[in-house]
Amino acid sequence: MTRIRTPGADSVIDRDQSMVISSVSVRENSDIAGMMKTGIPRRWRYAILLLIILFSACVRFRLRDFPLERDEGEYAYAGQLILQGIPPYQLAYNMKLPGTYAAYALLMGAFGQTPSGIHIGVSLINAATIILIYLLAGRLFGTAAGLVAAASYSVLSINQTILGIAGHTEHFVLLPAIAGILLLLKAVELKRTGLLFWSGILLGTSFLMKQPGVVFILFGGVYLLVLERKDAIDWRGLWTRIGAYGAGAALPFVLTCLILLKASVFQKFWFWTFSYAAQYASNVNFDAALQLFRFGFVRAVGAGLLIWVIAAVGLALLFVHRAAREQAMFVGGFLLFSFMAVCPGLHFREHYFILMLPAVSLLVGVAVTAQMPRRITVLRFVPVLCFIFACGFLVVRQRDFLFRMDPLTACRSLYGENPFPEAAGIADYIKAHSSPADRVAVLGSEPEIYFYSQRHSATGHIYMYGLMEPQKYALQMQKEMIQEIESAQPKFVVYVDVSASWLPWPTSQRLIFDWAKSYLHERYEITGVADILQRPAYRWGEDAKIVKPGSPFGVYLFKRKDL
Repeated sequence: MTRIRTPGADSVIDRDQSMVISSVSVRENSDIAGMMKTGIPRRWRYAILLLIILFSACVRFRLRDFPLERDEGEYAYAGQLILQGIPPYQLAYNMKLPGTYAAYALLMGAFGQTPSGIHIGVSLINAATIILIYLLAGRLFGTAAGLVAAASYSVLSINQTILGIAGHTEHFVLLPAIAGILLLLKAVELKRTGLLFWSGILLGTSFLMKQPGVVFILFGGVYLLVLERKDAIDWRGLWTRIGAYGAGAALPFVLTCLILLKASVFQKFWFWTFSYAAQYASNVNFDAALQLFRFGFVRAVGAGLLIWVIAAVGLALLFVHRAAREQAMFVGGFLLFSFMAVCPGLHFREHYFILMLPAVSLLVGVAVTAQMPRRITVLRFVPVLCFIFACGFLVVRQRDFLFRMDPLTACRSLYGENPFPEAAGIADYIKAHSSPADRVAVLGSEPEIYFYSQRHSATGHIYMYGLMEPQKYALQMQKEMIQEIESAQPKFVVYVDVSASWLPWPTSQRLIFDWAKSYLHERYEITGVADILQRPAYRWGEDAKIVKPGSPFGVYLFKRKDL
């Protein structure tokens, strides 16, 4: 009876009793055994991994005071409300599932309700993901591949143009997704149905962070089914395993629905995350999607182009290199499903491509560590040198952003005229001239103002994009926003005169603009202006009324006349 030891496994399992698992088995005397071997002592492996983590962590720590961008502002405001006992979708509407809101609440509870606290928390999420990618690649291809994959992810995830410094949902999707996939491989290796259940829970948590996480649940399910086809199918055992996995994947969402139902916000939750989300996903036609993909992909790759080229070599090796071919089904499938996770809505924003970075990093690990024939000794070092050069190229090209610019300058360099630095100054004024009971309305998509000011929104519409889109709920949303603001009578209204904060379409409904013009004129007076320049420039009180704007873009603060 032949016995085999799987990569990373603690126990030997019987071949005739185990499932045939291409993702974890290593045939004796096969080329993959050579790929798994490294001459790196254990202490050096951990030292190298620590350096990889510290590199990313140091860059992120230096930029920890980077102003929150609007997506981060949404998560921070929703997390702040959770810490106050207010459920998601009560004072802040959005189509994203609430997992990231809860994650932000946890991070802010641990590190403080500041940009610095949030970004320190995100750096820990990033570090944990690097470790998981090291473990996944090491399990498939050996320790050297694990270190290369970890280094790839570390460098690619701080790429300036993929917006990896910010605390986007993609970081929170990947952490439980990679953990769930690792546990899935372990469960299949050990034939442990209970581990499949826990793997499902982790992947279900990934979905709870953002809807594209469902793609990783599907990847795990499809992979399980494909593995079953390699042997005579035990239908009873198959349904038991799939049932355990599916039950685990569904559990986080079901529990969330019950919590939101008890909090009396389920109707709003369902409308925004499913009814409106379906409209959002249908706004982009195929031709526009191709243009958005070209722009988003080119931006996401950016200075990391050479690393992506190495990944393409790794993809080719999956089909031509005998050792790498052992894992072609798993890695190829993981890459395909990772790309599918980028596609919902067809908007292809730069940070969506963060979801592909683990798969890309695995392929880089394949390309760099696949052994050359023994007789070509010198050429064995070429892939490693190419990889070091590719990583160095990215770092050198972005050295000003990564190592020299202060957080404010880096923000302006990355986001242009977006009012992220100015939001903090406007919010500070609101906080200093209002009480916690006062409400604020922001006419623009800058929820970070609510977070900074620690004041509740007068309307749940914290983004204007849904109101501008050519979708059937747009006019309804505008009317609802108007009604909510008029009912709340906020002490302050912020008007953001920046196109990126509205993104109007040629066919957008104009009701909200016409209403805002008359409503602000009748009931409010201007009390502050933030000109969007290289450094924020503020004017308050009478100066805000009489001094001409110093920039074509600005943020205007209005105060109720009767106060």
